[in-house]
Amino acid sequence: MPVPTLTLLALAGVVLDRLFGEPPRWHPLVGFGKLANGVEKILRGTAAPGHALFTRLLGLLGWGLLVVPPVLLVLLASALLPLTWVLLLNIGLLWFALGARSLDEHARAIALALEADDLPAARLAVGRIVSRDTAALDATGVAKAGVETVLENGNDAVFGALFWFFLFGGAGALMFRLANTLDAMWGYRTDRLRYFGWAAARIDDVLNYLPARLTALSYAILGNTPNALRCWRRQAKAWDSPNAGPVMASGAGALEVSLGGAAQYHGKMETRPELGQGAAPKGNDIIRALRLVWRGIWLWLFVVLLLELSARGLPHA
Repeated sequence: MPVPTLTLLALAGVVLDRLFGEPPRWHPLVGFGKLANGVEKILRGTAAPGHALFTRLLGLLGWGLLVVPPVLLVLLASALLPLTWVLLLNIGLLWFALGARSLDEHARAIALALEADDLPAARLAVGRIVSRDTAALDATGVAKAGVETVLENGNDAVFGALFWFFLFGGAGALMFRLANTLDAMWGYRTDRLRYFGWAAARIDDVLNYLPARLTALSYAILGNTPNALRCWRRQAKAWDSPNAGPVMASGAGALEVSLGGAAQYHGKMETRPELGQGAAPKGNDIIRALRLVWRGIWLWLFVVLLLELSARGLPHA
């Protein structure tokens, strides 16, 4: 793409997401999710119980059937369509892949409920965007869950899509969003998905490896830098996810709050490593985490613009 077209396209996609967010009805991912459920049902039904390797290969096949064709279609369209349509297609795909406004809206609902001392509403709001059990959470538990999901989804719903867009345009952003969606659907270690979802989880780990570390670095730069880097270095490796660990440890350190600890998932209490350093989070810390994400978006756009201008060559005085 011509310099600095990439930055302008990314900016357009970010602005569209900021203005309109995700469509409330007829979202393409709803149809994709139904298709994924159908593919899983058909493929997993062909695997005999106990055949771990074969089931993993079926999961890989399902991933390929769902992700590769739409990405190839976008690449083909980009090669055949006029330039104006290609530019619009890339903007539209980044808008589709980004979830910054959606994350903002859901997280602010939690913070507002906590500010109003409406714990039932806060539990309901946080339950819409986390997988842990929320019915018995106190205000601190709700705030902790809110901050954690903002920091983690800052990478999953924002920076990962931007990273792959900067590398491969709309096709890259689409690939990341579809892969991340399949990980969210299949990447659980339940009896049903332990083997079938293995490929989706591992591929998402690979696609997120560099974006997660750049996200963690962004959080560190924009917050308490020494604390964030220290928490990242000491705590990230103890977290179960190789990518969520750096993101959440750095983000917690940048915000000077403590995250992690015990949480209940599907009726089972899990003791998770401590992340960050500081006081337990409150409702306002959810807003602070959102600001960290939004400032990170503008930082990324600014850095990429500088890289594009540098590649072009600035005029001499």
